[in-house]
Amino acid sequence: MKPIVRTFGNMLLGLTWLAALPAAAANASPTPVAGLAPYQRPAQAPAIKDFARSDAWRAAALRGVTPPAPESILKFLDHQGAWYNPFTLPGMPGPYDLRGLHAPQKAAP
Repeated sequence: MKPIVRTFGNMLLGLTWLAALPAAAANASPTPVAGLAPYQRPAQAPAIKDFARSDAWRAAALRGVTPPAPESILKFLDHQGAWYNPFTLPGMPGPYDLRGLHAPQKAAP
């Protein structure tokens, strides 16, 4: 008897999800999804025309790198745009935080 009840419960749950899908689709954003054509940038997608690399941005990107910074890192930052870059953001804490990006920043004197 239990398998029948469990099957009925799963069917009821599935039907509930199916009933909720049209409501979710009606509330969907009209913005195009890149997953439908990942090889093509949507025409109305915002574009960054200029990315200013300020001294504060460079200092934040080099935080935790012992001076003198290797030339390869400096060249990498020279070509860095405004896109997401995991190398300038804190990653995992604890023993994996080699650059100390999770440690509190010291106040400037």
